[in-house]
Amino acid sequence: MLEMNPIQIEGETFIAVTLKLPKTNFMAVMNDTGYIMCGALDVALLNAKLKERKIVAGRAVGVRTIDQLLEAPLESVTLEAEQLGVTVGMKGKDALLKMKY
Repeated sequence: MLEMNPIQIEGETFIAVTLKLPKTNFMAVMNDTGYIMCGALDVALLNAKLKERKIVAGRAVGVRTIDQLLEAPLESVTLEAEQLGVTVGMKGKDALLKMKY
């Protein structure tokens, strides 16, 4: 099952996506600039192999819901996200607010 919903964080609109897969969920919250995602995101790949795309993203691990993703500290972030002030350890929702378009 796929769920996609707009969510508000301090007056900013983001799109939350949850894909329910067998034995796990795939989750992401995004805007036009970047996104945060569950542990399925390979930040090292984005930084190394896809560096020219300048992807703004962060990864949180051990989350099972969108609410948990928003509250969890980011375990890793892309180089492009760092340039916007997104840091490892920052809550997901705070990182999203740095991803202004």
